[in-house]
Amino acid sequence: MQTGRGTTMKIVVIGGSGLIGSKLVDSLAGQGHEAVPASPKTGVNTLTGEGVADVLTGAEVVVDVSNSPSFEDKAVLEFFETSTRTLLAAASDAGVGHYVALSIVGCDRIPDSGYMRAKVAQEKLIVASGTPYSIVHATQFFEFLQGIIDAGTDGDTVHLAPVLIQPMAADDVAAAVAEAVIAAPTNAVVEVAGPEQFRLDELGRSMLAARQDPRSVVADPDARYFGAKLGERSLIPTDGARIAGTRLDDWRARTAGGR
Repeated sequence: MQTGRGTTMKIVVIGGSGLIGSKLVDSLAGQGHEAVPASPKTGVNTLTGEGVADVLTGAEVVVDVSNSPSFEDKAVLEFFETSTRTLLAAASDAGVGHYVALSIVGCDRIPDSGYMRAKVAQEKLIVASGTPYSIVHATQFFEFLQGIIDAGTDGDTVHLAPVLIQPMAADDVAAAVAEAVIAAPTNAVVEVAGPEQFRLDELGRSMLAARQDPRSVVADPDARYFGAKLGERSLIPTDGARIAGTRLDDWRARTAGGR
């Protein structure tokens, strides 16, 4: 079957059973590719190396959309460094020609976040590996906004910094990653973001109102974002980002989670 790169490819999706990974597998399979989901659920463990070499045999592309089971600073760094080293070595041995990774807009601008430091470490390993690569930086997902609100909650009050945020739908994230997978390696980072900017505190109020949640939101410049201090533009893309099409109200209308 003819596709974006001219042939059907075997594409291994690390983290293929997760939110983005499952959407990505469906998208790539729908385009005629052999999209193979790989995770501990399928017998592939990138921390121990179990099943990694076997699943990458014959693969043209490996896509890493996996996530750490723990967000504790030391654990998340160990996960991304160990997992990425394992994948890069196996990809090299298997002759994989394109390594695609999903990362986060602003990860290099929030250094006091252990999670963001771990993502930066992951990216440095990929860039230094010599394997042709593409890295997709996405903004926060609509699906995760409730988690941001819950993390800022103290009793009946939610403390959120009044900084800019430009979230996007998980479907659009998966589509952007799929586009990178099918294209030739860029050996660069591409940013993708939603079509609307909000103030984080205002967005929090909107989300709570939509769910008839009685908690109140306080605009707190000192509020932490999963332990990190945010700047005005820490969470939004730089100029030239690709803009996805799904607006917040569109997402709310089509998903039970957004109502």
